[in-house]
Amino acid sequence: MSRLLATKTSPRASRLAVLFALLTLAATLSFAGFDAQAKQKNKKNQPPTNGRIEVSTQPGGYPIVVDGQPAGETTDYVRAIELDPGPHTVEIQFPNNTRWAQVFNIVAGRKNCIALNYRPRTIEVPAIAASPCPYPVNVTAPAQVRDGDIVTFTADVGYQGQSGLNYTWTVSPPAARIVSGAGTPTIAIDSSGLSDKRVTAILVVDDGSGDRSCRQTAQAATAVGALPQISTPRRFDEFPSVARDDDKARFDNLAIELQNSPGSTGYIIAYSGRESRGGEAERMAARAVEYLTTTRGISRERLVTINGGYREGNTFEMWLVPQGATPPSPTPTISPEQLRAAPHRTRR
Repeated sequence: MSRLLATKTSPRASRLAVLFALLTLAATLSFAGFDAQAKQKNKKNQPPTNGRIEVSTQPGGYPIVVDGQPAGETTDYVRAIELDPGPHTVEIQFPNNTRWAQVFNIVAGRKNCIALNYRPRTIEVPAIAASPCPYPVNVTAPAQVRDGDIVTFTADVGYQGQSGLNYTWTVSPPAARIVSGAGTPTIAIDSSGLSDKRVTAILVVDDGSGDRSCRQTAQAATAVGALPQISTPRRFDEFPSVARDDDKARFDNLAIELQNSPGSTGYIIAYSGRESRGGEAERMAARAVEYLTTTRGISRERLVTINGGYREGNTFEMWLVPQGATPPSPTPTISPEQLRAAPHRTRR
């Protein structure tokens, strides 16, 4: 008898592939007699009418199929199966769809031996690196703030890869301004002038790989509430009028306050200085109104000017007065009688 090797590969769960080695003791022809009965028949000059196959496997217990028909199972010792003379296909079925098959030409009075060893063998298959994409991205922000508050938007990114991430923020409405954090996971937005609007921040995160699944988007929104209504007059500013450019910067601040408080009125109290020309307070007030209406677009109906009398130097006093509130009163520090008594005052 000779030996025949048969192997077949089948996949293994997870990352292993399994190779099954079948060491086959090949079928060969033997002219030995079958058994004592056959010998007895030969002695009586009665030749055998069948041939046989003798099968064994290590281990046993695998199905045998002869010419497409089940023929029991193998054993770990020799099992004889008698067959009519002629070609017969013998198949033994092993686990994982592994099959051994061979065609035998059966001759009367002869046997064919089959001895198979079923021995599984494993090999390691290199693991394929898992992609970190897609990954979760979440943006959080406060539900509501007041006009003028700084709104903070923060991104939580669950990226497990090794690449550096790019953060691109887009905010709306157009008046919303990023004051810090552009290009980072956290940004701060100034909400000044955004009363009764919603500030929305959209974040796009990508790892630069070009993989579409590695480009993630998230967003959040914050409602901006109106400034609290002022119930009493508020003195917004008071300053000496020294240079007109400096005066305009102070008027700009009053314009912003009026824009943020639609129901309020701006009161401008102008004081002439001890050594000012006559009518200086009126000229100062007219100059303030001209700048606020022409340059800053404040309606004339929302501005009230008052000649406050005299102080040591030219002075502006500006008030923010809610609708229905009592207007402010001037607070001069020098009376007209004191001006007439002052010998150094020059009248023009």
